[in-house]
Amino acid sequence: QVQLVESGGGLVQPGGSLRLSCAASGDIYSFSTMGWYRQAPGKQRELVATVTSGGITNYEDSVKGRFTIAIDTSKHTVSLQMSAVKPEDTAVYYCNAARVLQTKDAYLCPWCSGDYWGQGTQVTVSS
Repeated sequence: QVQLVESGGGLVQPGGSLRLSCAASGDIYSFSTMGWYRQAPGKQRELVATVTSGGITNYEDSVKGRFTIAIDTSKHTVSLQMSAVKPEDTAVYYCNAARVLQTKDAYLCPWCSGDYWGQGTQVTVSS
């Protein structure tokens, strides 16, 4: 089984900075991407940023230039450095690992990959 654990959420003032971290543990042979999504009250979950195992990044337009995603592939950890935060960044932030292939399936069932989610961490931007 694969588990994702997030940390680093909290209350931050507008214009401030916050760093989120996520560690994936368990039987991981390979994965496609790790990333961050967020869900504000009354809204659908949306992509914030993703990074491939090769280091290619993708950002939602509203966070470009303010947020930076980084990955340590060997440790299966991903971080999100949030700067110049705005009240509209307030949401529950979820870590995601996509197309994770477990070692037990690598040779007998290489198509048996799955997506995994963390439990979420609250980020509140308010003065």
